[in-house]
Amino acid sequence: MEFGKAFTYLFEDEEWVTKLLIGGVLASIPIVNLVALGYLLKVLKNVAEGVERPLPKWDDFADYFIKGVMSFLGVLVWAIPLLVLVILIAILGAVTGYNADTERAASFIVMCIWGLNCLSGLYGLFMALVVPAALTQYAVSNEFGAFFRLGTIFKYITSNLGNYIIAILLAGVAQLIASIGVILCFIGVVFTGFWASLVNSHLLGQVYRVSEQPSSEPAA
Repeated sequence: MEFGKAFTYLFEDEEWVTKLLIGGVLASIPIVNLVALGYLLKVLKNVAEGVERPLPKWDDFADYFIKGVMSFLGVLVWAIPLLVLVILIAILGAVTGYNADTERAASFIVMCIWGLNCLSGLYGLFMALVVPAALTQYAVSNEFGAFFRLGTIFKYITSNLGNYIIAILLAGVAQLIASIGVILCFIGVVFTGFWASLVNSHLLGQVYRVSEQPSSEPAA
């Protein structure tokens, strides 16, 4: 794994300024940002396949948009349990506020809310671990069903756990750097966010590429 390269590969592309500007603008516009999401998935696939210059041209907006929509829907399905928990918490909170007939009933409802909050937090962590792998499987296969092949996803994570966890953590570091605008400050914080997403795509693509190497071949 070349973790450092994920932070710098952008600048090896001769058209990196143009590609970053377009991506940053698109990513900041609702609905249109799905095009940027599809572009990021294409970057991930290029890295996974070992393309030397993984940044594609902005020349297939329709394909990028379709991939963005499909990935949004895939993540939304994964988020359904979390949405259900949030709705239950809101309902119980309303019951506590308007129909707390007895102290015992109110205490019971508060305990239920506390338990649901714990469950939602745990499921949120679960999603943070699983969704990047699901997105990777979809980006590489271009099959919507890849989002829900649980056996494949869990096997992929456990077989590459060390690199996978490091990639997720470093992607978080990139997002943190972008949020304070210390990278590419001469362009603007909006575009550093897209840079951080490009870092994430490269890291996940590297994990997949290494996972496909023969076991006798040492990873870079």
